[in-house]
Amino acid sequence: MKLWSSMFCATWFIVGGNCSANVLADTTMRQSNDDLLIDQPQSSQATTATTSFVPGSCEIGIYRLEERSFVTLTKGDQGFNYTFSEGLIGNTQDANALVECGREAVRVFGKQIWHRQKIRESNVQFESHGVILAGRLLETLDAGKTTPLVVFAHGSEDSGWIDRAADPYQMVGRGVSAFVFDKRGTGKSKGEYTQNFPLLADDLVAAAHEAKRQASGRFGRFGLLGLSQGGWIAPLASARAQAQFIGIGFGLAVDIAEQDVAKVQKELKDRGYGADVLAQARLITEVTAKLVKTAYKEGLDELADIQKRYSKEAWFAAIKGGYSGVYLNISVEDLRKNGLPMFDRLGVDWSQNPMQVLVSVKIPQFWAFAEDDRQAPIATSLERLRKLRTQGHDITIHVFPQADHGMLNYVQADDLSRKSTRIAAGYYDLMADWAKGQINVKYGDAYRQ
Repeated sequence: MKLWSSMFCATWFIVGGNCSANVLADTTMRQSNDDLLIDQPQSSQATTATTSFVPGSCEIGIYRLEERSFVTLTKGDQGFNYTFSEGLIGNTQDANALVECGREAVRVFGKQIWHRQKIRESNVQFESHGVILAGRLLETLDAGKTTPLVVFAHGSEDSGWIDRAADPYQMVGRGVSAFVFDKRGTGKSKGEYTQNFPLLADDLVAAAHEAKRQASGRFGRFGLLGLSQGGWIAPLASARAQAQFIGIGFGLAVDIAEQDVAKVQKELKDRGYGADVLAQARLITEVTAKLVKTAYKEGLDELADIQKRYSKEAWFAAIKGGYSGVYLNISVEDLRKNGLPMFDRLGVDWSQNPMQVLVSVKIPQFWAFAEDDRQAPIATSLERLRKLRTQGHDITIHVFPQADHGMLNYVQADDLSRKSTRIAAGYYDLMADWAKGQINVKYGDAYRQ
């Protein structure tokens, strides 16, 4: 059902499709090489195309132009996705792809040969609640006792991250060791896919222990990086994982129901609807929240009334939210008889309150927000985090303008649809520097809150 992918991508529910910055969708708009400023090579790390280049199969990894610039290759739904360290993105099967694969090298812009960086990769299996999970530790060859180590908690994708995620390789390219694992029920991991946050946090704790065991003697600072849905999971796991810091990318400090409300409000505001419609929509999201939180024991009669009253309104069809749009378009009788199995099986724990969790986090937190995030509207999260900071919590916040979920810059059409153009400049540098404990002043156009 493609409907589910488009409605729930990168929030808290997804069936099919990709959401995060590191798992690029085929609809991404590509840029020309004029948008990427890279000096001509000065050393043997990169050579011109006059040097022998043998085309070959693409290989996952990091390909470097000297020390300053590099590109990562990871598997896509088709072909291989490339992500330049400066943020430019694309796929090797694009008509005007900037990267061509060769033996232990790639050709960039049709003229520069960038050679594959040798790194240490350790593929492992570990156990959590009796389920075998697959992980991969990525390190530079010179990783040592001062090298930061991070473990990723990724978003709501139901696809694995091993082989597919660019973020871990972007960290390693910047001198940060990274451990990535496929969530239960995805990729190479066993078990059943779930969106039960406490269970996913337990899995993250197990991954953290395994990462530190594998990297023993070769790391210093240790932390968790949670992206999108992972922004709820990392704080839950931080104390038991003995993390020294956490970093959150395009996550939220509101709960699932509050996110749904914010998404619906933003959807309607963006389409020009006024206060009267927004007020009606808020009442609707109160009913859908009641439905999910009571497992349909309450709210069904109210939902039937809503459908009868508003179904012919143009704004009613515009509602998607995190889950509300789905319930508004399903008959009450079907819900009464069958529930919604595709959702109900996910094991969502509606008692989870992210603010109760964040209050208990005593280590430094970093939050990177996309200012124009449609999947995870940021206003309430910013307000709450700033309040926590006044209460003595160590919280650093950066906001990237003109960026949507996944920290993706975009262009917007007249119909309000968006096409991604690149990863926001400075985002990967900022996350890596946070792991190193050395935040600088300037990261692209990001501003500090």
